[in-house]
Amino acid sequence: MQSGGDFSNGFHGDHHRELELEDKQVPGVSSFGRAKRRSHAGARDPRGGLANVLRVPDQLGEQKSLETSESPPPPCTDFDVAYFHSYAHVGIHEEMIKDRARTETYREAIMQHQSLIQGKVVVDVGCGTGILSIFCAQAGAKRVYAVDASDIAVQAKEVVKANGLSDKVIVLHGRVEDVEIDEEVDVIISEWMGYMLLYESMLGSVITARDRWLKPGGLILPSHATLYMAPVSHPDRYSHSIDFWRNVYGIDMSAMMQLAKQCAFEEPSVESISGENVLTWPEVVKHIDCKTIKIQELDSVTARYKFNSMMRAPMHGFAFWFDVEFSGPASSPAKNTSETSIASGSSSISPSGKVNQKKRTNPSDALVLSTSPESPPTHWQQTIVYFYDPIDVEQDQVIEGSVTLSQSKENRRFMNIHLEYSSAGRSFVKESVMR
Repeated sequence: MQSGGDFSNGFHGDHHRELELEDKQVPGVSSFGRAKRRSHAGARDPRGGLANVLRVPDQLGEQKSLETSESPPPPCTDFDVAYFHSYAHVGIHEEMIKDRARTETYREAIMQHQSLIQGKVVVDVGCGTGILSIFCAQAGAKRVYAVDASDIAVQAKEVVKANGLSDKVIVLHGRVEDVEIDEEVDVIISEWMGYMLLYESMLGSVITARDRWLKPGGLILPSHATLYMAPVSHPDRYSHSIDFWRNVYGIDMSAMMQLAKQCAFEEPSVESISGENVLTWPEVVKHIDCKTIKIQELDSVTARYKFNSMMRAPMHGFAFWFDVEFSGPASSPAKNTSETSIASGSSSISPSGKVNQKKRTNPSDALVLSTSPESPPTHWQQTIVYFYDPIDVEQDQVIEGSVTLSQSKENRRFMNIHLEYSSAGRSFVKESVMR
């Protein structure tokens, strides 16, 4: 595993130290109550079969023979149905489209690769309202298959029609695993990233589309993704949520503090922080090449880390953020070091907490969309895994351990987070579920 800074990810601690185990959260059944993002690609009618699916062969007057049909797709669970249903709400799509950093970067990436899109066949995985499909059509795509399992696909079809693009953009209401496309495609585009990059497990559908339809040497946008982590200090957040109970209108309510910690910090928190909150250089948790990654790699991701605190401060937890890169087929991804990240134009947090960013001078350089604390804000913000109690760290103090992100066996769209961390001879474990 490569490092986002100057430090290795090796775990060099004493494995026999006393383990101070924090309370663990057990995954439970839950809906996407916080309307957590992403439009995956397909819901099944509860009676069996896909609801309102338009299969490409039906539209083109062709039907795949049974002899050439592929192996049955994985079943669509009740959790999947609930997930797709959550993306039928216009508010989620409004939030994503209004995220200018997100939407304008995708449009810029499409225009930057216009020579690879013009006259070509494109698949938009999880098309939502169809805006990326329309961008591709405007860039000269010969045909765009806009795939989405949510009922928002009905509106997407109307949007396409209203813009006079029905002859170019074919909206398919169904899962990527279920719809049929009777031709190879040249380009796959998808805005698949969830909170903490991997939450919601939508990347699996992009991989499925790639393996089913993409021509050898085809283009995938984005082409690469990198998940980072770093220890953070956030006393204001801790004070607002916990220390508040020490004195409430002159009443000692500190008996509430333990419950307040459980309620505030049991699950990961999606919020915005600044570079001033970050104690060290970030390290890489996972680097993804969308052309080569396999679905099995997403079941569980483990990284070891070693940080040196650049200041004396209370450490309240770890922050996670990600970059995605829009490289063409002949481009190679930036190396996962802070120096090359800076050189390529993506942002990294410096030891002083300030962002290092260099504007691109060569328009052929890979475009990067970053959700780091010092990049333009996005609706992804950052994801913070808070400790129940802060750890006081000194300057140059070592913080090391490992993190494992795994799909929940109960619901693959949930993500289990297992953090082991140690510092100054004390070791801890924090487990939580992003649901």
